[in-house]
Amino acid sequence: MPGPAGDLARLRAALTTFFALDGFVFAGWVVRIPAIKEQTGASPSTLGLALLGVSAGAVVTMVLTGRLCRRFGNHQVTVACAVLLSLSVALPPLTHSALALGAVLLVFGAAYGGINVAFNSAAVELVAALRRPVMPSFHAAFSLGGMIGAGLGALVAGALSPTRHLMILALTGLLVTALAAPTLLRHRPPKPPETGNPPRPPERTAGGRAAPSGPPRPRPDRRTRALVAVFGLIALCTAYGEGALADWGALHLEQDLDASPGVAAIGYSCFALAMTLGRLSGTVLLERFGRTRTVVAGGATAAAGMLLGSLAPSLWAALLGFAVAGLGLANLFPVAVERAGALAGPGGVAVASTLGYGGMLLGPPVIGFMADWFSLPAALTSVAALAAVAALIGVATRRVTA
Repeated sequence: MPGPAGDLARLRAALTTFFALDGFVFAGWVVRIPAIKEQTGASPSTLGLALLGVSAGAVVTMVLTGRLCRRFGNHQVTVACAVLLSLSVALPPLTHSALALGAVLLVFGAAYGGINVAFNSAAVELVAALRRPVMPSFHAAFSLGGMIGAGLGALVAGALSPTRHLMILALTGLLVTALAAPTLLRHRPPKPPETGNPPRPPERTAGGRAAPSGPPRPRPDRRTRALVAVFGLIALCTAYGEGALADWGALHLEQDLDASPGVAAIGYSCFALAMTLGRLSGTVLLERFGRTRTVVAGGATAAAGMLLGSLAPSLWAALLGFAVAGLGLANLFPVAVERAGALAGPGGVAVASTLGYGGMLLGPPVIGFMADWFSLPAALTSVAALAAVAALIGVATRRVTA
């Protein structure tokens, strides 16, 4: 497609590719958690502390990535983090203790957190240029990548060792990054359009490299920072649920419902497929019902689904619950991040993402200790509780999200 529309389309395709790659690599790692647990001999609580490395690395990096994006550009930071993410996913199978696992997961989490802030910031700018609520489509690509990564992981769980499997993921990530990076690096981020004017395309700079775009955004006032924090709370409730299903879903199916390793991995695939379908329809839902109704209905649906997924006595009922929870959670995080970015730019995305992945920071150890004190099914009901909280916040912020 020639002209400005073609530039925006190419930029959107490249960003979508990085979202999908992120989900693919992350899901490929999480479906091998049971095998890594056995390899390290960790208890549920010790494993939870080791998994804390992913969230801790992500949260610490997110605090800094907003500044890096403002200095070097969202596109450049996205590419750099994609390379680090691809390389670091091969490290967990090389460890043989919970301490070593936690250390390498800090690196993996740092790359994961950095790329999430960078490509979400780039997506917010593109959404503003397109003047359509297409943010869920990017997160649909993440979920689709997660579904494919988890599905392939289920297929190879009995045939490939975690070392070979995650090495293949690393090589795939580097190849995809090499193919998609040139488009991002050739274009400057698009500017939001003036009212009544067509969208401005991403500008190309001399030598094909992107330069900093425009004057710096003024520091947000107190009210804006408070609103960003509120949207971050919605992201926190959502990320807590996503992290719980990623880290503990397969283990719940395998230990509590006697599923085989391959079938247990399908649990996350069901969750990721449902999130993909929910996010593919997210733009239509937002245009038709608005952000408030979408957030409230999503939170309530996720709460009901997760209660079924965690407490169901049969495997297939639990899989159904995971799918319903995925549908409910699908559009909460995209709405929260898009609103925070629209209010405060990359800094807003960084704050909302930091709070959001704070949910992932709390999730692994909280669920691990609750599993030791009570049971893993009881611990997973906390996901339903936080989804209900997200729905209540949606009601409370209905004027802002209108």
